[in-house]
Amino acid sequence: MKLLIVANWKMNPQSLAEAKRLFNSVKKEIKNVKKVKIVICPPFVYLANLKLGKNDLRLGAQDVFWEEKGAYTGQISPLMLKDLAIEYVIIGHSERRKYLSETDEMINKKLKVVLKTKLKPILCIGETEKEKKAGQTEKVLKSQLEKSLKNISRDKFQSNLLIAYEPIWAIGTGNPCHPKEAKKVLLFLRKIIKKNQILYGGSVNSENARDYIEKAGFQGLLVGGASLNAQEFIKIIRNTI
Repeated sequence: MKLLIVANWKMNPQSLAEAKRLFNSVKKEIKNVKKVKIVICPPFVYLANLKLGKNDLRLGAQDVFWEEKGAYTGQISPLMLKDLAIEYVIIGHSERRKYLSETDEMINKKLKVVLKTKLKPILCIGETEKEKKAGQTEKVLKSQLEKSLKNISRDKFQSNLLIAYEPIWAIGTGNPCHPKEAKKVLLFLRKIIKKNQILYGGSVNSENARDYIEKAGFQGLLVGGASLNAQEFIKIIRNTI
């Protein structure tokens, strides 16, 4: 299984020209990278304009709706993503949970249609600082997994579903989860999710990326802000090899 490094650009950059420059810079530098699969998740409006090469660079979406078509103004169907040859889609990111009131039940509906469409969902889970201080990390993560995967057979999600552990208190704060602490969470998640690839996300940079792979044992990374700097993102990729 290859390591998976996912770049979540969030609502950046602000022009197609900037998006192309960033994407092409990464594509150029990773031509000879063979041990890592890289997924770039730009805003929806750029997906059709970023051209893949022959290496292990893939495109992903930052979200998706739970219906294949219909009168849902502003939403994006999984069939639309499939038509653009998109392989991956982030589901349940903490920012969508926080700012758009996305619930585990909504995430469950999205997972069902995404798996049906044969896209590869990256399910984000994580605890808040308050939950962490209250010693509820394992309880919160277990609940998120159980509700998100409700009525989805293990056979359906075992081969395509990826899990991204993103402690909410670490995202964009510059205060990453210590690899030893992250490893404990990974071992706990492995009791529930036996075979799926599990990634770490939350203030990942070129200095700590290797530790999450080698010391903590994660099988990939979900990178936010650092992925908007092409050279920093390339360093992260190279430091994990």
